[in-house]
Amino acid sequence: MKDDELLRYSRHILLDAIGIEGQQRICQSHVLLIGAGGLGCPAALYLGAAGVGRITVADPDTVDLTNLQRQIAHHMSSIGQPKVNSLQTAVANINPLVHVTPLQSQADAAFLEHWVPQADVVLDCSDNFATRQAVNASCVRHGKPLVSGAVIKFDGQVSVFDPRQTQTPCYACLFDPQTHFEETQCATMGVLAPLVGMVGSMQAAEALKLISGAGESLAGRLLLIDGLQMSFSEMRVSRQADCKVCGTGRHSSTDRPFSPTAVKL
Repeated sequence: MKDDELLRYSRHILLDAIGIEGQQRICQSHVLLIGAGGLGCPAALYLGAAGVGRITVADPDTVDLTNLQRQIAHHMSSIGQPKVNSLQTAVANINPLVHVTPLQSQADAAFLEHWVPQADVVLDCSDNFATRQAVNASCVRHGKPLVSGAVIKFDGQVSVFDPRQTQTPCYACLFDPQTHFEETQCATMGVLAPLVGMVGSMQAAEALKLISGAGESLAGRLLLIDGLQMSFSEMRVSRQADCKVCGTGRHSSTDRPFSPTAVKL
């Protein structure tokens, strides 16, 4: 690590749980980021500032005026540009040492099959239930830790799904892939702008912990945020033996403990 890198990352290196070895792991890591919106923006900015060596970001959308209320990496000059290109520029302005690969693409099966095996950690900052299930299934198949976040109105949730830990659940253990429900979008329901920043920042923090080996991740725990009361609660969750994705059998949708939060961020 060069002198300017030691100075740039000194506040991480000072942390006993990270140190120079943990920071080197961060600098050598590759994060796959699905979504460059409300969650993806703060997540990418903090991952880039922290020195993640490679960030691959996927999002098919372009920036519009309504995004600027909460998607903090985009600016007036970004309107009409692909979100991934705008996010690449924002990260480069903070840390030019980070290599960002912008992919204006849906995270479909072929995309995930190519990119998930290359990543050390996957962040799901997407905006729909189908994508979340597809990302989860790919992470389980390739044994990659997944950091998932969601926000709608004044409510947020974040968790880690780590298939390397045999007792912890995958996303499908909590949210049945065969559940049929109406997708909710902030265009009709609204969303508190700073709350997506909080959840996206938490996703970045969990990713950095997983990469550096610091602390204990949220694997096996679902963190719930009530933005109106500014209260936090936690649910302990375990792997379902007959989960259709990470288990060996079948599982009835009536047994799932939670309803999914899916929102256009």
